[in-house]
Parts: sequence; structure tokens; C-alpha cells
Amino acid sequence: MSGLLDLLGGPMGKQLIDGVSEQTGQPADKTADVLSMAMPLLLGAMKKNASDPQGASGLINALNSKHSGGILDNLGGLFQGGVNDSVLEDGAGILGHILGKKQPLVENALSQKSGVDAGTVAQILKIAAPIVMGYLGRQKAQSNVSDSDGLTSLLGSMLGGQPKQNQSLITSLIDADGDGSVLDDVAGMVLGTNKKKGGLGGMLGGLFGK
Repeated sequence: MSGLLDLLGGPMGKQLIDGVSEQTGQPADKTADVLSMAMPLLLGAMKKNASDPQGASGLINALNSKHSGGILDNLGGLFQGGVNDSVLEDGAGILGHILGKKQPLVENALSQKSGVDAGTVAQILKIAAPIVMGYLGRQKAQSNVSDSDGLTSLLGSMLGGQPKQNQSLITSLIDADGDGSVLDDVAGMVLGTNKKKGGLGGMLGGLFGK
């Protein structure tokens, strides 16, 4: 089972980071910071949605009909000439569905922790969401998952690179009442306790040969 960190730490992850960096005009290390926090958060939100039978059914239908993983086959092409508006619209729809009214809070928290402005974080999330969905869709097909229990288990295993306490904190963030107190710890939640300079990108340091 390929976890999310396998995606971010491999050649596809570098292609994704480079492409998003070029799209947004952000340095690669800043882009990596945002993606390494945002992508587990999106999976965590999907896992919460999948815990409800109706949410799981909707997610499975979306994966079957539109997000089977084809987007991963040509990430380089995705970013050539800028990301297509249809991809961004798709990303906006996914974010609205899985984050709902907490989306601005998530964007602001990621902005605060990464030093990237919230508007750019919002753009990165719109690009990341269809890619996370495509990655989930591919893993679902490879694992022959067809029901809510299987989907929840799959999402849990894909988040397996995160320490257990981080997984519970991802859930608590998605469940937060909106006061921002939990969101303030989003970086530590996803990336653990490395808070030294450059710590946000510590997990992805290998990507840049550090």
C-alpha cells in the first residue's frame, strides 16, 4: 500500500512540487511546505466524510466516475501552459465538499505556518485536491475497494506515514468548531515536532538533496 508520503517523496512528488511552484510563482521549498501539510489534511477530511455512509457513497461514486487516477499519468502536461481552468474548478468543488465552511480557516492556518499568502494557498489547494482524489482513486482500484468500510481502511492506510497522534489531530482539525485554536497547530499536527528552521519541509528535504 502506497502512503501519501510515498507520493510526495518520489519522482511524482517532485514533478508536482515543481509544477505547482511554477504555477503559483512560489519557491519550491515553500510549495513543498504547503503541499506536505495540505495533502494529509485533505485525505483526513475525506476519511471523516467516508465515516458516514452517505459521504462514503458519494466519494466512491466520484472516484469511480471521474477520479480513477488518470490525472497522475501526465503531471508534466497538467502544468504546461498553466493548469486548466476545469482542473481548478474541479479542485474548488472537491474542497467545498470535504472542507465546507472550514476551508478559509484551513487556508489561513496553512498560510500562517508556511509564510505563503492565503490566496496562493487557496490556489495550491485547488490543484492538490484533484491530484489527491486521483491518487486515492488509483489506490482504490488497485485494492479492489467497493464499500465504505474498505474506503475508510484505505484512507487510514494512506495516512499511515503520519504518526497516530497526528492522525487524531487531523480529525480534530476537521471537527474543529471554527475558533482557530486547533488550526493554529496545523503544521505540528501533520509534520510532527520538527520546528527548527526549515522544519516544515523537513519531511520533503530528501527531494531537494538537503
